[in-house]
Amino acid sequence: MRCPRRILALGGFALLAFFATIQPLRPSRADSDHILNIYSARRTPVDAQLYQLFTEKTGITINVVQSKPSELLQRIKLEGDNSDADIFVTVDANDLWRAADYKLLQPVSSTELAAQVPAKMRDPQNRWFAFSSRARVIVYDKSKVKLSKLSTYEALADPKWQSEILTRSATADDIQAMVATMIDAIGADRTQAWARGMAQNFGRQPEGSDGDQVVAMLAGNGSIALCSSDKIARLFTTQDPTLKQSLQHIGIFFPNQQDRGVHIDLAGGGVAAHAPHLANAVKFLEFMVSPEAQRLIADVGFQYPVRADVAPNPVVAGWGSFKADDPRVEALARNNGAAILLMSRAGWQ
Repeated sequence: MRCPRRILALGGFALLAFFATIQPLRPSRADSDHILNIYSARRTPVDAQLYQLFTEKTGITINVVQSKPSELLQRIKLEGDNSDADIFVTVDANDLWRAADYKLLQPVSSTELAAQVPAKMRDPQNRWFAFSSRARVIVYDKSKVKLSKLSTYEALADPKWQSEILTRSATADDIQAMVATMIDAIGADRTQAWARGMAQNFGRQPEGSDGDQVVAMLAGNGSIALCSSDKIARLFTTQDPTLKQSLQHIGIFFPNQQDRGVHIDLAGGGVAAHAPHLANAVKFLEFMVSPEAQRLIADVGFQYPVRADVAPNPVVAGWGSFKADDPRVEALARNNGAAILLMSRAGWQ
């Protein structure tokens, strides 16, 4: 069946509008071999420093296309064999799995990556590798909550915590990831019951960032929050004397230490399927797990490095060691839709 010209025209305008939202690359693929094109869904304070250090060490110039992960993956798919993408990087394991599942990444053979990135933190076919991880911790008001009363994520649904729980919206990727992995760990029915109990215990309607949950806690809107470890560590380095004083009443707890461990999420990247600068792309992945890069990720990014010989930032290390759940990357992606529906049914908006 032939499509009306009007529909074709509208489709063309939509496609142009889509690409207009993404920063174009300046150099073409023919400029030189000292080029690396990164399609990045990351927006972390450490990225600029990592890119600068990589260029200083290798002489390779980095060009960055930055947008939402879904838009970047769609762009790579549309560009096909002619894509300028050398590397896709993101802060969400779900995006890494999708990129590999869509066949937008290629396997990489690297002794260094195999040695430094634990098997559970990389794709079984070596199409993506984690650079770091972060934990979804329980943050609590020590003046209102006894440490002995904390145990698991599941226990936060207990009615005794009514009006005490603070968390981000169900639209937040990291919340969806945690719920998706809980479905894998304890089953959909138990996760549904847990989400319903959580919603009944909210101290306010979920909104804002992880840092906003702590600010709400300090304002008296609740006494327990689910937060990402890196965001809380950054908050703890504040130079605001009033906030610094208030944070002395805030504690950090790693849940589920007697069973599966605390939920973690991965940040990482992989080489694009049609990377025009393949050798440079592999160099970048290897650089990201080098001692220098991992030190920056820990000290500036406040995330847990994947290298065993690089210690976390002192603020993060001060919370102590913990048992981590397996990343469950495939389950995370498989259950994402179910997690969204489940939270909606529970009234977790």
